[in-house]
Amino acid sequence: MTHPAGQWQQMIARDPGHSARYVERFRMLAAQGQDLYGEARLIDALVGRDAAILDAGCGPGRHAGYLHAAGHRVVGVDVDPVLIAAAQADAPGPDYLVGNLAGFDLPPELPQQFDAILCAGNVMTFLHPGTRVPALSAMAGRLAAGGRAVIGFGAGRGYGFDEFVADATNAGLILQQRFATWDLRPFAPSSDFQVAVLARS
Repeated sequence: MTHPAGQWQQMIARDPGHSARYVERFRMLAAQGQDLYGEARLIDALVGRDAAILDAGCGPGRHAGYLHAAGHRVVGVDVDPVLIAAAQADAPGPDYLVGNLAGFDLPPELPQQFDAILCAGNVMTFLHPGTRVPALSAMAGRLAAGGRAVIGFGAGRGYGFDEFVADATNAGLILQQRFATWDLRPFAPSSDFQVAVLARS
């Protein structure tokens, strides 16, 4: 099935070198000792050992690699083959797949349902508006019983926080908690970032 191109794919079409520069930026930050793993630490705290975790929009694999090293079974999916190649090179261990979050198949040898789904890096705002609810529905369908999806993105990116919550509800998810940061600062109407913890409704 063909899905309409989202903002990330449109940027690549305009600037084919964008993905490579994105990869190099995070390699540089890692080399400088920057903490790039706060989102992954939160997911690790939510699950038991040897959990099945889906990194939805995994990019160059920094979170997937961290969670794999922590002892989890991790699958990373991203629409950008350049980012997937970087993930395989820089953060080996997880299973990485090129796929659209609005609908993708997993090989039968991989987990089909997950104890946690991480969707960080403003991924939801890069999706085409017409694929947001399908992507959220796909995440809901991939959650194991008792599993949670944790989705974070910033304000001012064309996707309102309350609009997202309404879309998630329509997709079969229920909002359990909402925070302003990945280290769980309280959310307020004036917050410029949202971290939503969701479960299947």
